[in-house]
Amino acid sequence: MQLDALTAISPVDGRYRGKTESLAEYFSEYALIRYRVRVEVEYFIALCEMPLPELATFPTDLFPRLRAIYEQFTEQDAQRIKDIESVTNHDVKAVEYFLKEKFDELQDASAGSEVGHPSPTVARQEATLEPYKEFIHFGLTSQDINNTSVPLSIREAMEHVYFPLMDELIAQLETYATEWADVAMLARTHGQPASPTRLGKEVMVFVYRLRRQIEMLRATPVTAKFGGATGNYNAHHVAYPAIDWKTFGNRFVSERLGLDREEYTTQISNYDMLGALFDAMKRVNTILIDLDRDFWQYVSMEYFRQRIKAGEVGSSAMPHKVNPIDFENSEGNLGIANAILAHLSQKLPVSRLQRDLTDSTVLRNVGVPLGHMVISIQSTLKGLRKLVLNEPAIRRDLDNCWAVVAEAVQTILRREGYPHPYEALKALTRTGRPIDEETIKTFIEELNVGESVKDELRAITPHTYTGI
Repeated sequence: MQLDALTAISPVDGRYRGKTESLAEYFSEYALIRYRVRVEVEYFIALCEMPLPELATFPTDLFPRLRAIYEQFTEQDAQRIKDIESVTNHDVKAVEYFLKEKFDELQDASAGSEVGHPSPTVARQEATLEPYKEFIHFGLTSQDINNTSVPLSIREAMEHVYFPLMDELIAQLETYATEWADVAMLARTHGQPASPTRLGKEVMVFVYRLRRQIEMLRATPVTAKFGGATGNYNAHHVAYPAIDWKTFGNRFVSERLGLDREEYTTQISNYDMLGALFDAMKRVNTILIDLDRDFWQYVSMEYFRQRIKAGEVGSSAMPHKVNPIDFENSEGNLGIANAILAHLSQKLPVSRLQRDLTDSTVLRNVGVPLGHMVISIQSTLKGLRKLVLNEPAIRRDLDNCWAVVAEAVQTILRREGYPHPYEALKALTRTGRPIDEETIKTFIEELNVGESVKDELRAITPHTYTGI
């Protein structure tokens, strides 16, 4: 483990860095700065393409070079912005100043491009890039950048990291559901033996639940605030009153960033849909906690053994132990994720009047629950892939619990109009004595019903009474 991982305060960036490293592209300080630069650049290009009168002559062949500023963004670029911030004490203003520096570099590079032979358009404009610089961050407030950058980072992290992991987990569960479709298993309700089921169907319950919630999560709009200092395009409108800034903003947020613009806001996002997104994530996590606990219990019941990896130690004192630690690790991380998600969804939509600053520090933590979720999904997958089905243990429990066919017997007797069938089976199965195959068979033989009905009852066993 590298020194920075050993000295990290959070296990997300320390012990589990190998599992969460993919999220650094979306939620690190470097990533946030890069997203801010991306939004600022795309906004400037959108103003040029409108075009604003003062930007109508901006050379369009410079657009690829502008986009290269964020497409080829480096840690050194991020550090330069942090250095500027140390003077401005304002992170978004530092991005603006950085981009103005890049304009100077762009002009210098244009003047010397093609070994001293710039394109005709660039040659005409190389001495006049200076006036365009003031249209970087034109009319915006910091939250127009933050409240687009952060939702954009969340959307892309979900698309590139979270959803693929969840798809992998659901696919693994679906494989098991198919593989174990015909494995009869004793069900347990309230911790007690209940009508038998099939192992594959019980796994399919989780496939179904997760699919439904992931569909809802995918359908939740990722929204952004973009409307000036207090959400009214005041500065934009006073400078260019003839322009439909509302339509411009809607198109910019939708077409350039792939987000939905919140039409009525204060200085900051309403965060309502971000709260909905976090609540949807919580529901998925809660299902995964349920899954982790069930599989943990099945391992405890010896329905599954776990594959042993050479060199691994289950206990520092008990050599025989192979603990279901992956399911436990997943459950613990999901609990932390849900606690943070709950705070995010409850706190972010609440702000004093047109804004207070409490959202700023809270918003910087949106990657933390995603980190714990990524850790948990990988742990659950690891635990699932260690499982080895122990069918003898499953059959043993069914063979030892013939009382569960009582429901089947009394239901057929109800159909036949037999007097008080439920009570008859209740009296049989609540004596405190073990109910085995012989007990049930004897009860059937003593029933005052036709032979065909008895044949039907004789065919019922804990292994066959599993429904559809």
